[in-house]
Amino acid sequence: MPHLDWKANVLDRSSIADPQLKVVVFHGSGGNFCAGFDLEEISMMGVDFSVEDSQIPFLGISDFQLTKPSIAAIDGYAVAGGLELSLFCDLRVVEETAILGVFSRRFGIPLIDGGTIRLPAIVGLGRALDLILTGRGISGKEALNIGLANYCVATGTSLGRAVAVAETIAKFPQQCVKVDRQSTYNSVFSSSSLQEKFDFELKNSLPVVKAEGIDGATKFVKEGLGRHAKFNLRSFESLMQKNKRSTGFPLTRHPIQERTAEPHS
Repeated sequence: MPHLDWKANVLDRSSIADPQLKVVVFHGSGGNFCAGFDLEEISMMGVDFSVEDSQIPFLGISDFQLTKPSIAAIDGYAVAGGLELSLFCDLRVVEETAILGVFSRRFGIPLIDGGTIRLPAIVGLGRALDLILTGRGISGKEALNIGLANYCVATGTSLGRAVAVAETIAKFPQQCVKVDRQSTYNSVFSSSSLQEKFDFELKNSLPVVKAEGIDGATKFVKEGLGRHAKFNLRSFESLMQKNKRSTGFPLTRHPIQERTAEPHS
């Protein structure tokens, strides 16, 4: 799990750069995800606060992009900068009793960690402006209805569900996961034309076909890996061994004389 240094209010980037870490799960402690920047610290900035010298974003996520999937496990409050931290993640698992909102609206503190960029991209301009301008809080259920939450779960279960989703993502070929994620973000935030998006996707994807796709397709054809839209990525042979150990009766593979096209996704 990544560590947030709340005293410095900056994301510890080194802890999530570990190549062994395939998926990052962010979660809070004490019953809340994150309430944003410390208002007491802001109150002590005073008139000497220099706009020109303030180059570091409050939570350190404005100018930073992860190269691996990330999930926010949200319980309690995810407000102000905490909402922006959740928007920084690819997916949000939100408890039905959680509260999300731009609560900094009432204090005259603007969104400064990418909220005005990421929120409209996720929920659309109209819904983003509703949350940004009114500062109202919404529940996990409403967050799911407007597309802000990917999953709405029972109270106390967000972290477990987020970890389960992370484990699902982590078992897939990782180069393919990363390039598809990168191409998706490029399509939404970087490319200015449809042709640029297609060109980026093609150039980004072709090396992975060689690195992972050919091997995966071979396992599908020869070993039945992922057949019938199954997400079990073990080979038929490993499944036979497991079945033999548990039942004492080996599975056998029978050749198919006639077959229809198998779904590839």
